[in-house]
Amino acid sequence: MSPKPRNRWLALTVIAVSQLLIVLDATIVNIALPTAQTALNISDADRQWMITAYTLAFGGLLLLGGRIADFTGRKRAFIIGLLGFAAASALGGLATNAETLFAARALQGAFGALMAPAALSLLTVTFTEPRERARAFGVYGAIAGGGGAVGLLLGGLLTEYASWRWTLLVSTPIAIVAALAAVRFVGESRAEGNTRYDLPGALTSTAGLVALVYGFTKASEDGWGSPVTVAWLIGAGLLLVLFVVIELRSSHPLLPMRVILDRNRGGAYVAALLIGSGLFGVFLFLTFYLQQTLGYSALMTGVAFLPFTLGIIAGAGFSAQVQTRVGPRLLMFGGLLLSTIGMVMLTRIGVDTGFWTHVFPAELVISFGMGVTFGPMSNTALVGVANHDAGVASALINTTQQIGGSLGTALLNTIFTSAVAGYLADHRAEITSPDQVPALQAVATVHSYTVAFWVSAALIGLAALVAVILVRAGREEVAANEGVPVGV
Repeated sequence: MSPKPRNRWLALTVIAVSQLLIVLDATIVNIALPTAQTALNISDADRQWMITAYTLAFGGLLLLGGRIADFTGRKRAFIIGLLGFAAASALGGLATNAETLFAARALQGAFGALMAPAALSLLTVTFTEPRERARAFGVYGAIAGGGGAVGLLLGGLLTEYASWRWTLLVSTPIAIVAALAAVRFVGESRAEGNTRYDLPGALTSTAGLVALVYGFTKASEDGWGSPVTVAWLIGAGLLLVLFVVIELRSSHPLLPMRVILDRNRGGAYVAALLIGSGLFGVFLFLTFYLQQTLGYSALMTGVAFLPFTLGIIAGAGFSAQVQTRVGPRLLMFGGLLLSTIGMVMLTRIGVDTGFWTHVFPAELVISFGMGVTFGPMSNTALVGVANHDAGVASALINTTQQIGGSLGTALLNTIFTSAVAGYLADHRAEITSPDQVPALQAVATVHSYTVAFWVSAALIGLAALVAVILVRAGREEVAANEGVPVGV
């Protein structure tokens, strides 16, 4: 049942707050990570779990969360998601060891995966008049786009003037108030039809992805040839193959293969996966570079990421103006190629280089390219999709980016730690006194950041090739999807 007209905009406020929480918590801990790592004695190999535990649970459970919300009641799922998110945030903020912190982040992601699709569905059924719906989705989209920047700034403020713990604790009261408001102002709705859930698919896909990330982590500790590393990677591969088999045989698949086997849509999803893999790790390494190498405070680090937001806004505006004239293929290829160039620019950083000469220009180039890419990529993900698959197809863009971010962050962090160890081993003979060790360590660390940036550039460059080879959708097909909400 849709809420009364006077309550619709209050419902939008509640839904917008939930979206802000989801986007904000994906980035707010980045700035706090160096401080949290020191406070809880987290190793370099394991620190990526503070990010990947959230993104992996969110991306891996998003499709299942949407289906649960559809058939158990979107308002009910929305409120449960908010309250669970509040509890998980409190658990993380009060964590006394790394294991509790990582578990709390995973719980945040899991409840976010229930809350996010419910919020989008509630927005769709609450606003049915075209003009009001356009305004509502405009608000929703602005929060989705700007929430990451808010998270980085807020993370810097809280870490510097309160504690890194407040980057998690701040979500608890907000989520509780939003849940109480949802009880009164948000109307209930649910889908009709088959209410069966593909739990085997959800379990095998999530377990396979977790095993893959853990395998990458073990590689940084024990080496790629270690029996433990190899066992985890083989296990991950078997679980993911089993997931595909289950989806092909299931009468109610979590991920219908027909959605991703289309050439255009498949190209968009593969590109999104590669973008997430190459981009998410950049925030991790730039955070440590700015704070530990350049000596930036937590707050100044958050401010230093603002060019990313500005570039994405500018790129998205440009893309929107020309998309119906040039089509998605050229925009995706051009945007991704530009981002690849920006990533290569980041490889020029050194111990003594500055923000304005090396980091700032690269941020603008990367983000403008991404802004150009996101719109046509999202629209291409819906080209030719049947109505009953539209929800899955749109959510998959978000899912693939989050999963790509999880895998990429874990892989890049493993490459980073291996590069540090290798550089120190190769240059240890140059040390003639203990006083030289810190300087060598600093050079090794920055060198390893650049190695990770080269890998990121390769991943985004590969996404550009995927776009130019697979995407063939015409301007008319993409134009038909204008105004359709994509992702969560």
